[in-house]
Parts: sequence; structure tokens; C-alpha cells
Amino acid sequence: MLDIREIRENRGAVEARLRTRDPSIDLGEVVSFDEERRRLIAEVEELKAERNRGSQEVGRRKQAGEKADDLLTRLSVIADRIAVLDGELREVETKIEERLGLLPNLPHESVPAGGKEANLVLKEVGEKPELGFEIRHHLEIAEEKGILDFPRAAAIAGARFPMYVGAAARLEMALIQFMFARHVARGYVPILPPFLANARSFYVASQLPKFADDVYHIEKDDLYLNPTAESLLVNLHRDEVLPIEELPKNYVAYTPCFRREAGSYGEDERGLIRVHQFNKVEMFKFAAPDTSYGELENLVADAEGVLQALGLHYRVVLLATSDMAQQSSKTIDLEVYLPGQGRYYEVSSCSNCEAFQARRGNIRYRPAPKAKPEYVHTLNGSGLATSRLMAAILENNQGGDGSVRIPEVLRGAVGAETI
Repeated sequence: MLDIREIRENRGAVEARLRTRDPSIDLGEVVSFDEERRRLIAEVEELKAERNRGSQEVGRRKQAGEKADDLLTRLSVIADRIAVLDGELREVETKIEERLGLLPNLPHESVPAGGKEANLVLKEVGEKPELGFEIRHHLEIAEEKGILDFPRAAAIAGARFPMYVGAAARLEMALIQFMFARHVARGYVPILPPFLANARSFYVASQLPKFADDVYHIEKDDLYLNPTAESLLVNLHRDEVLPIEELPKNYVAYTPCFRREAGSYGEDERGLIRVHQFNKVEMFKFAAPDTSYGELENLVADAEGVLQALGLHYRVVLLATSDMAQQSSKTIDLEVYLPGQGRYYEVSSCSNCEAFQARRGNIRYRPAPKAKPEYVHTLNGSGLATSRLMAAILENNQGGDGSVRIPEVLRGAVGAETI
């Protein structure tokens, strides 16, 4: 969440930056609550000081054999008033936290203002495939080969759940293992986390409270199904103070991901483009503030390395303010080209959340041995999500004879050169 002190001291500037993300944002209410909180704190502190003085006077009178009934009555009144004010203070602090919990992060100064139309293509890598025959959609290819079975998956779970069969199942596992091992070899610590998390974990990750309708909630146990391993990994060092020499901490995790994806679906989102369950390898970093944007570049480079190894054409896109996730200060997407639809789709999103999540999770580091702890910066990046990668491999590597060429780095695990 945002720092209430920064809002208090620079309301105009903070509000202006936030309105590039959402023009309706108004900080008046949270500022008003903050003023009330400080007024209550001042009154409580004044009463506590009076109570301390009164207690000392009562002790003095008793030692001197003097009566203190009037002071005891006053101290009782003070105690009752402090209890009332403490209750009011807890209530207003809850209101402040609720309002702050709904606000997005401040965008980095390099982020363009606006929505999707303002996204900036930074570069394109590789060439669009020129196949020389009628290009087919990945769903058509998969159904013809019997390697994706959406009807049976729907019978088991419901619409928009995929089921991989035969060669697709082997290719899916090969993708996961390849990406996981690649990032581990580059220095990321491997993690296989729980696939469920509690409400506080989702609050730290910024899934709650704003996006409660987008995640699967198991009410009986009050647990949530993982929508991305970011939600789990950000909690690895919750309530900890990390020594500076341990930063950056780099982690990589594999998890299935579950998203409700409420809303209607268009023709361009059929097949593996938008599903309720998918597999993802996720990279995550805890970094010192003065190095975090260099670490964002490293994160993007590591995600790009996967696409390059798979031989896929892609582009790198800097997201505009209104197109970023709530917790992000700067996001760079990698979008792979799908010739079956003649358009690009995001397969990796790499973000620097600065101190936004760390402040929620009380995740700090100590810049020097005796220095005051400060909040770390957290960064996350898909490394990558497999569903759209599968679509990209099927569409980009299709042949005129109906075969699909397996990327060379995956052939050993798949056990074939084509499917």
C-alpha cells in the first residue's frame, strides 16, 4: 500500500500521479481520516500524560497521609475516556487501512499515462513466421491431433478448463521442466510452495481486498486458490528484516494457477488464450531500492531468454499507467505472436512493485548493521505461463503437412521432433 505520510505531505502530487491510473481517485477521505487519527492520538497522549502525573500525585499524598479521593475520581474518568478514544482510534485506523488497500501503486516516472492505447512497444525480436500455407488456429490443430480435450475437461470441471492429452501433456511438462531448470541455473532458488494461501497472504500480494471477485475462495477453510505464484512468494519473508548482503533474493516457483476470469469471452480468446486453470513458472525478487530497477531489467532478460530458446517471435511492451496491475509501479510485458490469429498475446509480465507489497507485509531490510530497517522492493515476472506458450508453439511451428515441429530444447523431454 501507499505510505500515508507521503499522501499527507504531498497530497496534490500523489493524487495527480494516481489519477493517471484512475481519474476518479480522490484522496480527500483518507486524508480526513488521517487528520482524525492524529487528533485522537494527540488527545490520548495528553490524557495519558495527565494520568501519569495524577498517579504520581496520588502516591505522594498517600505517603504524606493526605486524601486523594478527588484525584482517584479524576483518574477513573481519564481511564474511561482513554478507553473510548482507543476504540475510536482503532476504528479510524481500520478505515484508513481499508481506503489505502484499494488505492493502486504510484506509477514510475518512466511509465506513459493512459490505457492500453498508450502502451509503448520497446522492441521486436525475431521475425513473424511466413508459413506459405493456410495458417490454422492452435485449437484446430490440437483437436485434429486429439491432444487437447476441452469437452471432457468441461464435463469434469466446467467450461474454460483445459485438459492436455498425449503429446500435449508431454510438451506441457517439458515446458515446465525446461523453464524451471533454466532459471535455477541462472541463480534463482527453486520453490514448490503451497497452492493455497490465507487471506493475509493475499492481502500482502494485493489480491485482497480489491480483487476478491477474481480469485477462487474456499469458504469452509477461508483459503484461496493460487492465481499466480507471486501471491505466495511475496510472503516468503513477511515480517522479516533481511540483511543487505542477502539482497537481491531471487526465487523461482512452479504452480498451477486458478483464475475466475469473470466476464464474456470473444472469438479471439478461445482455446488456451483465456482459461481458468493454467501452469506457470514464476520468478520473484526481493531487492534493495537503489538496485530494483536494474533487477527489473534482469527479470525481463531472463524471461526473454526463454522465448529466444524456444525460437518464438515476440515483442517487449512497456505498459501504460491504467493497464498495470494495482501493485505495480512499472510493468514490462513480453507478447508472443500467434499467426493463427495474426496478433500478439502477453506471455510474461515483469513488474517492479517497489515498496507497495513490502509495506503491506512488513518486509524490510537493514541497509547497514546498525541502521534503521527500510522496506525492500519486490519484483515479479512470469518465467513463463505455459498455456499461451503451448498455443504459440502449435501455431508458429505448424507445417503444411499437418505436423508441428517441437522446439529443439524440448525434444528430449517430449521424445519426438514433431507431433
